[in-house]
Order: sequence, then structure tokens, then C-alpha cells
Amino acid sequence: MSAIEQAVVWLNDPLNWTNPGGILDRLGEHLSMSATAVALGCLVAWPLGLWLGHTGRGGGLVLLVSNVTLAVPTLALLTILPLTFLGFGRPAVVVALAVFAVPPLLANAYTGVRQVDPQTREAARGMGLSGGQVLRRVELPLAVPYLAAGFRTAAVQVIATAALATFVNGGGLGEIIRSGFGLTIAAGGGQILAGGLLVAGLALLAELVLAGVERLVTPRPLRPVRRRAARRASNAVAGS
Repeated sequence: MSAIEQAVVWLNDPLNWTNPGGILDRLGEHLSMSATAVALGCLVAWPLGLWLGHTGRGGGLVLLVSNVTLAVPTLALLTILPLTFLGFGRPAVVVALAVFAVPPLLANAYTGVRQVDPQTREAARGMGLSGGQVLRRVELPLAVPYLAAGFRTAAVQVIATAALATFVNGGGLGEIIRSGFGLTIAAGGGQILAGGLLVAGLALLAELVLAGVERLVTPRPLRPVRRRAARRASNAVAGS
């Protein structure tokens, strides 16, 4: 029996889904730590990116922070953080994944505010709005599509990378892959392939759902422009 046939058989076994430590349990762990990591990344990156974009003075800092976080491999963080007070397990995984989520969130938040029409910003100031009010009432609403684009990129990257959590006892769908490697290739090849398919399928599903959300929050006349600018922001950070 080939590995593909073994994977189909393994995925079609109801016990592999419902048993303790099965697919449903691992899926819940995977989604929980991914959501927590992205939320933590948003708490750090969005306020910083929005404020720097509002002041217009932080372009270099945004690139620096993004490049530094991208330069540190997630697997390296997963091996270093457990040696700190965080210890082995979920907290270290969440922090490592949050660091990985910061670059697209930060870059798109900054770009979203900087893309606001200067005339719109000046008109708001001419109406007597303070700097903070301009940010909250004008720049932030117009930056929402960019925030959604950054969130989409960060979420998909984190979901795909969270499989590495298994190396530090973090749980998630990666445990299925690791358990398969604990067997012989002949016996565990199908389980390894099934685990990889589950991770890839979850990432693709997140991409489709969040792409729909991004489209909904982007006004129709601005969709092509926003999409290109948001993509340039993510690519600029990734390619630096």
C-alpha cells in the first residue's frame, strides 16, 4: 500500500478523529495557539504601525523591526524560548509565532495610514480635529483594508508554521506528523502525509476565508489599488 493510500485510510478512520489526542483535539490546539499568537502580534504591531504611519517618521524603523523579526528563524526561537522562564510548551510557542506575525502586520498598518490622501488629512485638520482625532476618525477607517491584508498574511503564515510547535511539546497538528515519524516509514508514512495535508488544508482554508473578509472591508472602487499596495508592503518586507 502506498503512502497516499495509507493517508486516505488513516484520515477515514473515525477513531483518528475522535480519540483523545486525535485530529479534533490537535486541530483545537493548533487553532488556539495560532489565534493567540496572531492576536498578540496585532497588539504589538498595529498600534506601533498606525502611530508611525500617522507621524510619517517611522519608515526606516518599520523596515528595521520587520527585517530583524524576519531574520530570526521561527525554529530557532522555538529552541531558545523554552530555555527561558517561558519553559517548554504553549507559552513559548505563542511568543515565537507572535514574533513571526509582526512583520506583515506592522508593514501593512504603516502603509495603510501613509496611503491616505494628504488632502483628506489636511481637510480633517482644517475642521479642527486634533492629531489623535485625525488618526482615529480618518486614517484608521481608511487603513482597515490594509490591516485586513496584513492580518490575512500573518494568520496564514502562523497557521502553517505552528506545526513546528511539536518540537517543544506545544501540541497542534504537528503532533500527528511527529507521531508518524516515531514509526517506521512503512508504517507511519501515511500518517505523516495525512498530518501534512491537514496543516496545508487548514492554511488554505484560512487564506480563502480571510481573503473574503479582506474583500468585504475594502470599498469596491479601491479594491485593485488596495490589493496592489498591500501586496507591495508585504513583499517589500519579505524581500528586504
